[in-house]
Amino acid sequence: MPSLRIYFDKILERASPKVERQALTHVERLAMVRRHGDFSLAYSTAVQQKLSYFGDADGYIAFGTKMKHHFALGDPVAAPARRPDFIKRFVETAGDPWFVQISEETARVLAGLGYKVNRLGIDTSLVLSEHDFSGKRNETVRYSERWLLKKGFSFEEDKRTVFLDEIARLSENWRGDRIVKRWEMGFLNRPFYDQLGTDMRRFVLHGPDGELIALLDFDPLFRDGKVIGYTTAFKRKHIDASPHAEIGLTKFAVDRFREEGISVVTLGLSPLVDVTPSGFAESDFWRNTFQRAYASPWVNRRRFNLQGQAAFKRRFHGKEEPVYIAFRNGTYVEMLGLLRLVKAI
Repeated sequence: MPSLRIYFDKILERASPKVERQALTHVERLAMVRRHGDFSLAYSTAVQQKLSYFGDADGYIAFGTKMKHHFALGDPVAAPARRPDFIKRFVETAGDPWFVQISEETARVLAGLGYKVNRLGIDTSLVLSEHDFSGKRNETVRYSERWLLKKGFSFEEDKRTVFLDEIARLSENWRGDRIVKRWEMGFLNRPFYDQLGTDMRRFVLHGPDGELIALLDFDPLFRDGKVIGYTTAFKRKHIDASPHAEIGLTKFAVDRFREEGISVVTLGLSPLVDVTPSGFAESDFWRNTFQRAYASPWVNRRRFNLQGQAAFKRRFHGKEEPVYIAFRNGTYVEMLGLLRLVKAI
């Protein structure tokens, strides 16, 4: 029997503002991403299950619905010049939807529509024409790679040579060390799959005895049909792996992308980091709440290690770009819907 919560969710979702959903196929969504998917979440919006789509043949806004409210995920997947129009049309039809993990450009459009805009955290990007791992500040990153090689570990890109059961075992082992073990977060992340999606890349670390120790999966970033970069999508490592494993493997992958002439690698969202005033009209209450959550030992120990994730990404000394969350009202109930959508509670 379905749970009572699921039953009430369905009732509430039927009461949500009616949005004409586009029945875009997986192939159609990926085609749009290949033209306009130049931001970290673009590929995920095309392949993540249980999302809905508002738009037309020229692009879309991906969104989820929970507790009667709609939540847009990332920027519109459309030509930059068309994105303001997509945003305005979605706002008009979706009944004050929230926009989550958006760029400054999208935030500016929403501010002009009367939205409050708060900082949600940062996305770290490595612009490879300007960034390398030389110099004193990257000494620890270089050391991690050297340490692994000296101990007999080996790096490689997985060209579908690693058995899927190995990957499944590694993922299950990794989950055993998570703060929340029963489920993975959603919406801002999508579930991990053993097999790679179209155009994704996977890099792996093997131990001295050949055991699979860690993996990193990357989603592609596109512009005008060409891959311009990659963003970290998934990482898995053995529960007993050295702290050097993830650092060294990240360096190995970034160096391979640089050799290929890739423009940028993004490390993804660090939630609630540097939640200072956004520069737009905003909610002081939610800014203060985000700051307290980031600093909270209970949140970091029992729900999500916000501080640890931020510290890891800052080891690579990339460019930190703020990302935003926007809403008209920002009520408790709306935030509860978002937290349930991302499976944080």
